[in-house]
Amino acid sequence: MTAARRTYAGVAAATLVATVAACGGSSSAGSAGKSGSVSGTINVFAAASLTEAFTTLGKQFEAAHPGVKVVFDFGPSSGLAEQIDQGAPADVFASASTKSMDQVVSAGSASNPTPFVKNVMEIAVPPSNPAHVATVKDLSNSGVKVALCQSQVPCGSTAAQVFTNAKVTVKPVTEEVDVKSVLAKVELGEVDAGVVYVTDVRSAGSKVDGVAIPDSINASTTYPIAALTKSHSAATARAFVSYVLSSDGSAVLTADGFQKP
Repeated sequence: MTAARRTYAGVAAATLVATVAACGGSSSAGSAGKSGSVSGTINVFAAASLTEAFTTLGKQFEAAHPGVKVVFDFGPSSGLAEQIDQGAPADVFASASTKSMDQVVSAGSASNPTPFVKNVMEIAVPPSNPAHVATVKDLSNSGVKVALCQSQVPCGSTAAQVFTNAKVTVKPVTEEVDVKSVLAKVELGEVDAGVVYVTDVRSAGSKVDGVAIPDSINASTTYPIAALTKSHSAATARAFVSYVLSSDGSAVLTADGFQKP
C-alpha cells in the first residue's frame, strides 16, 4: 500500500510525457491516437459524481475516433474497486478517492494512477428548504431529515470529515450507496438535506438549492485515474486517460465545478 501511494507523487511528469506521445503532441482529442491503434470498445468504471463530465468527455472522444465506443459504469468508488479486483471487465478506473484506487493498485489491477481533479462538499436542500437549513450545524438539529452516503463511499467519508471539522454530530435518516442517490432523495423531497459534492448541486440545476460550506470546515477528496493492467483495449484505454488529463478534458471538468488537484 505504501508503494502504491508513492506513485501519486511521482507520475505527474511521466504522465504528461505519455499524454503528449498518445496525443501526437497535442492536447486535443482530435489528434489522439493518430497511429491508428485507438479502436474498439472500452469500459470505463467511474465515480458517480463524474457522470455528467465523463459522459461529455466520452462523446467527444468517440467523435474524434470514429468506430470507438466508450461504455461507462458509474457508481460508488469503493464498490467499483471491488468489482475490478474481482475480475470485472474494465479498461479504465476513475475513482473519487485515492483509497479506492490504492486498493486496485495493490491488487495489481492498475499502476501509476494520476490525480486529475478534486471535489469539495456542499449541502443540497429542496428549493423550498423546508427545514431552513443554513449551516452545517443545522443538520444536527432534531427533526431535520438528512441523507448521506454510506461511510465507506468517498462522499460519505468526506462528509464525515466536514462534521468532525465543524464539531457536530449528524444522524442521517438514510445512508445511500452513492452521491447521486443522496441527491435523488433531496430532489424528491424525501429528506430536508443531503451532503453531496458541489458538482452534484450544479448538475441538479433548479431541482435543488445549495448551501455553501465555509472553507474553514469543508473537506475535499482527490480523484485519480488509471488504465487497467488487464485491459483488452490497452491503447484505447491509455488514449482515453490521456484525453481526460489533457487541456480539453480539464476544460470540461472545470466547467462542471471540479477543481485542480
